[in-house]
Amino acid sequence: MRHPPRSVLSAVAGAVALLGAVTVPAATASGAAPACSVEYSVTSQWDNGFQGAVRITNNAAAVSSWKLTFDFSGGQKVSRGWNAEWSQSGTTVTAANESYNGTLASGASVSAGFLATWSGGNPAPGTFKLNGTTCNVDTEPTPTDPTPSDPTPTDPPPAGGTAPALHVSGNKLVDADGRQRRLLGVNRSGGEFMCVQGHGIWDGPVDDAAIRAIADWKADAVRIPLNEECWLGLSHVKPEYAGAHYIAAVKDLVERVEAHGMTPIVELHWTHGQYTGNSAGCSDVHATCQKPMPDAQYTPSFWSSVASTFKDDQAVVFDLFNEPYPDRATSTTAQAWQCWRDGGTCPGIGYEVAGMQDLVDAVRATGAKNVIMLGGLAYSNDLGQWLTYRPADPAGNLAAAYHVYNFNTCSSESCWNSTLAPVAAQVPLVAGEIGENTCSHGFVDRVMKWFDDRDLSYLGWTWNTWDCSSGPSLISSYDGTPTAYGTGLRDHLRALAG
Repeated sequence: MRHPPRSVLSAVAGAVALLGAVTVPAATASGAAPACSVEYSVTSQWDNGFQGAVRITNNAAAVSSWKLTFDFSGGQKVSRGWNAEWSQSGTTVTAANESYNGTLASGASVSAGFLATWSGGNPAPGTFKLNGTTCNVDTEPTPTDPTPSDPTPTDPPPAGGTAPALHVSGNKLVDADGRQRRLLGVNRSGGEFMCVQGHGIWDGPVDDAAIRAIADWKADAVRIPLNEECWLGLSHVKPEYAGAHYIAAVKDLVERVEAHGMTPIVELHWTHGQYTGNSAGCSDVHATCQKPMPDAQYTPSFWSSVASTFKDDQAVVFDLFNEPYPDRATSTTAQAWQCWRDGGTCPGIGYEVAGMQDLVDAVRATGAKNVIMLGGLAYSNDLGQWLTYRPADPAGNLAAAYHVYNFNTCSSESCWNSTLAPVAAQVPLVAGEIGENTCSHGFVDRVMKWFDDRDLSYLGWTWNTWDCSSGPSLISSYDGTPTAYGTGLRDHLRALAG
């Protein structure tokens, strides 16, 4: 869903760089700057893997290319990275500049990130060399507190609540006991845009009282839109809202949603990649609007990291990409669906695309078996060839995602009968966003009836206190006071719950 005017962003210029939470900072005791300095950070860590970042500062003469080397002492292995060409030989890791960030003026910095595995221990490297010169000389690295500085909630979640682990059985979502589970709830927007705008991480409160207000509507699922540049910690995002801080805030919200017995759906909303073609939401290369497809540069790394973070919790559902629209860029429907599944060089899209198969593979490569949702074309409003082009999934846990508003092309029972019913007969179908721009609920009442009659899932857009006339906003207060539009969803969910 496009956002109301408050989320319109100013363009961010400059080269892309990554910066995480600093755990080994460069510092000089004598006050004399070393020839180069490197700040190394672990921005996220899980059972057998972690996400790391380096920030390199050149304090000597300008260079036209750079190469950073360091050694791991704990058996760590780099698997992939971004903003540098990463390689590893034995214990030695090398990060060489990309074509777009090779020049480093005196005093300039560049950052890069990576994913790696570890076992037994994960000690930080002790020595870094930039173009053969040892960095951080005359320094005494001192670990800093990695606790997020964003004002995330500190009150503990309630005891006793729990969300069910989910998997696909035929065309149903079921729990560990084989009982069908419908995902009926709301979207909680904010995490996709606040961080990149520099305002925070969430739009409004996400403490226990705020999440309890959602549960009081008898919702059993909350969809949480995210921003890949904030999760990965790109340097144009304020550090307090990026990397480890952002990840910790997302994990905290997921925990709270689960504590109230609701299913968290973590969803990638805004991504990197410059697109200025038909229906472009912005001309910015950064993740400041909806792009037609995920980008190959960052999105697989995003999902590798997210999947590694939540792979031991199958209550968490993954929604790979909010609203694909390669059909607006390409000339034929076949090209659009091929781009959707296979990615690569897609007609009309100027950046390398990560297809849905790429993203499913990135998730499954971590060992995560979580349910994965996949939206179709036309901003997830077209599932006409979803079954034909659905990716292969060794876990067999794919669900189709659909979005519908009163202004969409496929917004009638006849269209749903012809295009959605065949999909719902084979795989779980989740309407990840339903809504209308009339500040009333006549249309969503029709949507909910059609989905109820077929035991399907749906979530209303959105649990935010925006002006209902500028977009479908369910509430006027975070205590759960509904708008006229939100009243329809609230009363319906409560009626279903009995």
